[in-house]
Amino acid sequence: MKVGFISLGCPKNQLDTEVMLHEVVEAGYEITPEDIDADIIIINTCAFIESAKKEAIDNILDVAWLKENRSLKGIIVTGCLAERYREQIFEEMPEVDALLGVGGIHHIVDAVRAVEKQIESRRACSAAEKYRCFDDKNAVALGGDRVLTTPEFAAYLKIAEGCDNRCAYCAIPSIRGGFRSRPMEDLVAEAKDLDALGVKELTVIAQDITRYGKDLYGHYALAELLRKITEATSIPWIRLLYCYPDKVTDELVAEIRDNPRILKYIDLPLQHISDHMLKAMNRHGDSAMIRDVVAKLRREVPGIIIRTTFMVGFPGETEEDFDQLAAFMKETRFDRAGVFTYSREEGTPAYDFPDQIDEQVKQDRMDILMREQMVINTELNQSKVGSVITVLCEDYDPVNEAYFGRSAADAPDIDGKVFFRWRGEGRIAPGTMVRVKVREVVDYDLYGFAMSDTDTDGTLPGQA
Repeated sequence: MKVGFISLGCPKNQLDTEVMLHEVVEAGYEITPEDIDADIIIINTCAFIESAKKEAIDNILDVAWLKENRSLKGIIVTGCLAERYREQIFEEMPEVDALLGVGGIHHIVDAVRAVEKQIESRRACSAAEKYRCFDDKNAVALGGDRVLTTPEFAAYLKIAEGCDNRCAYCAIPSIRGGFRSRPMEDLVAEAKDLDALGVKELTVIAQDITRYGKDLYGHYALAELLRKITEATSIPWIRLLYCYPDKVTDELVAEIRDNPRILKYIDLPLQHISDHMLKAMNRHGDSAMIRDVVAKLRREVPGIIIRTTFMVGFPGETEEDFDQLAAFMKETRFDRAGVFTYSREEGTPAYDFPDQIDEQVKQDRMDILMREQMVINTELNQSKVGSVITVLCEDYDPVNEAYFGRSAADAPDIDGKVFFRWRGEGRIAPGTMVRVKVREVVDYDLYGFAMSDTDTDGTLPGQA
């Protein structure tokens, strides 16, 4: 029986897929990368906002076509969409044969075996007879052995599950449950295993990594965890994603500043700067706190890359609120910024808020901010022309006849790339740290050439 996987959504979801992959392999099933060759396909879904739900449903329908027209025999849906719409999926998509909520990933082998039995019996099951598992998401064991789906030189480390922030627009607490930290010793052991596999970049993730340890140890313990990981491993790059501004402690700032293996990069989702909007969104802290945190990071950690996200079109957002946000972006000049429109999600407090914003107004506001950020990014990138930066080589692009990778300023699958040529001997293997002299900027990407160990000014033989 051949099993295929489709993983949708964020890196946190990807790690759940990796755990399920390991359990299916350990149970003796063959994994196939080609959907058309699979007997059973497992789709691990996201359902955070409308676009994520649409992507998940489209993937299910695409796979259902394979079941109807090709050799596919079974479909298992897992993750956030299954958790959120457990009552509707079997009824509205009868092609689905089993459902696992976010608390059920460790039952994936049971689900595969149940679907296998359905296939062997050649009997159509009713919705009531199909396999489903919705264990308490707040009680499920965290972590587990996994099969890496990232390149061998990069991996994610999920240090917690769920969220306690209760932002008014967000469905994550109802889908994933409350915030639960993983024990520090488990995380250090997993980091050591990844180090032994040759991982060069470890990206620390959770819904809110700055809350780490509060539930287990009574205090914010992210800085302590980072120290223990760097003491126990030799991983050269450790990256931090999803740090909430109200929990960026002085201890954490000092750890980022003083620990040479913690990248000077932080993802700080801010969502807005208007106090009116921050209060309506149920965000913790106010505009003064946000400005203080950004200023402190830049003052204490020179050269730090700050990435953020903003939401436009939240119910009740006035032109004055939006103008404040636009002015804040322009004056603060974030190194990286993403903007998305408010998605009205059932089951969240904001769903019933008055003064919902017209979709076209949302889109117009997002476009204005993204154009401004494009200008900022271009200017910041232009300032790097002529400099030499360290790049983690990811692969070679035969079309462009250039290698590509990421600098410390670029998170995987989020930020830009660095493309570079190499005129030296041999090939550059993926996972190699390369010094690249930047020569050009194209959109969000940098272009240059790799320097050899003997280069001092970045001038290649034959070049002026």
